[in-house]
Amino acid sequence: MSGVIVRQEIADMRGRGALPRDNGELAFAAPWEGRALAMAIGVVQSLGLAWDEFRLRLIAEIAREPERPYYESWLAALERLLVERGAVSADILAGLTPSQ
Repeated sequence: MSGVIVRQEIADMRGRGALPRDNGELAFAAPWEGRALAMAIGVVQSLGLAWDEFRLRLIAEIAREPERPYYESWLAALERLLVERGAVSADILAGLTPSQ
């Protein structure tokens, strides 16, 4: 999968999964949010997945907890993708992430 394709697919995201923008530019409230975006792109590319593998999980996470901050849903979708693909166990993730 080409990085160009992923970037275009991200730019074209609409609806619940659409990235926050300010004057057409991606908007991040904190540096970690940009890193969450970069990690998701990296995981999708390194696993050779279609962007929809991540995007559909993101939409599901947003629907599951609509009040959760947007990029926290990105992290939840990324964690779900990693566990479902067997890249990491849920136990390991639980030990790495702060409890809420």
